[in-house]
Order: sequence, then C-alpha cells, then structure tokens
Amino acid sequence: MFPILLVHGIDDTGARFAKMQTALRAQGFESVHAMNIIPPDASISFATMGEQIRDSVAELLQQTGASKVDIVAYSMGALAVRHFLQRLEGRLSVRRFISLAAPHHGTLTAYLRQNAGTREMRPGSSFLHNLNDRDNPLGDVKLYSFWTPMDLMVLPRSSCRLEDAHNRAFRVLFHPWMTSDQRVIDAVAQTLAGVD
Repeated sequence: MFPILLVHGIDDTGARFAKMQTALRAQGFESVHAMNIIPPDASISFATMGEQIRDSVAELLQQTGASKVDIVAYSMGALAVRHFLQRLEGRLSVRRFISLAAPHHGTLTAYLRQNAGTREMRPGSSFLHNLNDRDNPLGDVKLYSFWTPMDLMVLPRSSCRLEDAHNRAFRVLFHPWMTSDQRVIDAVAQTLAGVD
C-alpha cells in the first residue's frame, strides 16, 4: 500500500483526522500521516502552503521508500494540495488525491477575512482562475471529490465539484463532519484500497 498524507483545513491541525487516521490504520493502511500547515489561519498564500505540502511529501517518500503517496485533503488544504500538484510538479509523486468539502471554485465565506489565503479562496480570484485553467492539468493523478450538499462553509456548494474527478455527495450535516463521518471514512478507505 502507498503511504497516505492527510492535510487539514483552515484554523485546524492534523488532529482533525484523528478518527479517520485510526480507522484507516485498523483497515490495514500502515503508513497514515497527518501534517500541519503553519500557520493554519490562511494568513499565508497557497503557494507557501503548497511548498509545505511538497516538503511533507518528500519527507514521507524518504521515510517509506515509496515511489508515490496518496493524499486526502480537507477544505482549504485541498486547494493547497492542488497548487502542489499543478504548480510544483507534485503530480509526479502522487497516485490518488481525495478532496473533502473543498472550495475548488471559491467560496463566498472567504469574504469574511482579509488575509492572503482567504483572498485567494474568493470566487473569481486569479489563483483559482489559474488553478482551474484547462491547460494546467493534474497529470495521471486519480482525482476524487467528496462533498456535502448541506455545506454552510463552501458557498455555492457546487464549488466542491472538481472537473475530471469522481465527484460524490454525502448528506453530512456540517462542513467539519466531512472528516469524521463514518460513511465518508469508509468511502475514503475503499477509494485508497482500489487497484490501479
């Protein structure tokens, strides 16, 4: 099995994935690692977040001797992962990418803050325009986007849909529960266990 990197969202830490991490390990995934984006409050750009993910992936590959990793990323973290994949050649070292409740096309709630990362999460931002440019592909990475139609953080909710990905909706009541809902965890485990 490939090592798994878990990437949290805004104002959070890798502890967000405690339940998922325990469940994945119980199902036989031996190498499951949660990283911390520092600082976690979106006061840095996604370019800087992407560099942190690049470094975490490199460290994980070195530790495990694996050729590639799988990444599960929640909310803001998924956009940082996409920057890593698309702009920092990360697609060469990632097999599967599962996005959980991420604002791939921006969210109106990003207008509630005035810092670097949240400005880039606003619909129509140059960052998102570049990220979603069809000439900026994700290579051979297998893409999945799991989201909830009841989300109150990602508005519009359709922003969670990712082109060229396997998109799947779960009726999870709250945005933060996407990392701990058992149905989502089971779907993540099944997806990671899939055979190429």
